[in-house]
Amino acid sequence: MVATGDAATFDRAVRLAVYRTVVAEGSPPATPALAAELGVATTDVEDSLRRLADAHVLVLHPGTSSIWMAAPFSAIPTPFEVTAGGRRYFANCIWDALGIPACLHTDARIDTSCPDCAEPMRLEVRD
Repeated sequence: MVATGDAATFDRAVRLAVYRTVVAEGSPPATPALAAELGVATTDVEDSLRRLADAHVLVLHPGTSSIWMAAPFSAIPTPFEVTAGGRRYFANCIWDALGIPACLHTDARIDTSCPDCAEPMRLEVRD
């Protein structure tokens, strides 16, 4: 159970739990799952996610507490698919796609396409 009294400390715990889940599962957790993991009320997690969004730490789906982006990771499929560590992730842009292997300290393959002609493009990131 994480204490919710100090907002900054609680927000760090929520942020860490979000990123742990994204790395392990390829997508961010739902708010009730976060609350269960942390042993707190769902409303406390929702408040924390809103504070994190207000601080531009992550982006929520408009009008919800569902995580849309936790840079460099996207919660929805995008044209920037990254395969790293045996897992598939989506990035928000090519810069975020390059940030995923850097964040995970692993080699990766980035698949996308040319925005002009739609020709498939692949980039291998190593070391």
